[in-house]
Amino acid sequence: MDETTAHATLEDVAAFAGVSTATVSRCINSPDRVAPATREKITNAIRALNYSPNFGAKALASRRTGIIGAVIPTLENAVFAHGIDAFERALPQGKYSLLVASCGYDLNREKQQIESLVARGADGLLLVGFDRDPSLYAWLAHRRVPFVLAWASGDSHHFAGFDNKAGMAAMIRLVLDLGHRKIAMISGLTDGNDRARARLEGVRQSLADRGLGLCGVAEVPYGLDGGGQAFTELMVDRSITAIVCGNDVLAAGALRAAHHMGLVVPRDITITGFDDIDIASITLPELTTVRVPHARMGQEAALMLQRLIEGQESESVLLPTEIVERGTHAPPGGR
Repeated sequence: MDETTAHATLEDVAAFAGVSTATVSRCINSPDRVAPATREKITNAIRALNYSPNFGAKALASRRTGIIGAVIPTLENAVFAHGIDAFERALPQGKYSLLVASCGYDLNREKQQIESLVARGADGLLLVGFDRDPSLYAWLAHRRVPFVLAWASGDSHHFAGFDNKAGMAAMIRLVLDLGHRKIAMISGLTDGNDRARARLEGVRQSLADRGLGLCGVAEVPYGLDGGGQAFTELMVDRSITAIVCGNDVLAAGALRAAHHMGLVVPRDITITGFDDIDIASITLPELTTVRVPHARMGQEAALMLQRLIEGQESESVLLPTEIVERGTHAPPGGR
């Protein structure tokens, strides 16, 4: 890089492209508002001059940094990876940079990460679920940092998500309609996790509506080993004919444990999941599960957060879930 291009300015780019500085600025910040031919000339000028926009000065002028923060429970669960990927793809290219933090389902750690992102000047935040101290919401309101909650639904804050309770209730209705009455559940840890808690509530409520109750509940950290261990413990009661799981990873662990115990799924036991991540279609048998709209949810959350950052009104978005029937469910005693 020579001296003529080392410190190119906005004015240099405008002169090179034969347009005004206002047009260059508009092309950088809102490229869709610039004619394609003009946009190409400006892009070529930026490349030729090795121009780098001064986002620090821009941030001081606009009181925005172009940083969006996202705090998710874990990077190990594909459902969060898919949602975050869709979220980032829906952000205007070049306008925002996404910083992602993982809190390990620890609400204290999540609070620290939120505060750190705000300290770095995040214009807005994507958070998972509603479970957190009300004082944190008050602090965000005081700092005027907009946020969108995903993977859940509620009445108190902007969200782009789905009804976890209703999704699991639909699965229980399927299991009940097959004739199962001895049903147990492998749940994620519900303390500080409103998604896991809502799924457990969906099971209990649907069973109560039929005058039934759960034959057993195991709350474990999400993971293959946790699902397998919980399945083994629950199946001490061999009267159980169906086990519903709080997510697909737990269900995959349960399927592995069933195989090790010599049980044939679904002849001997029905096992279901929740999320419909990639693993659900490669288990043997393929997993019957609840599909959540993680791609569209990420897109809707990104659009909503942009509107909130820009001071516009935005309504929450409730997206549907659906049952995906594959090969791990059957009536008690087999098909």
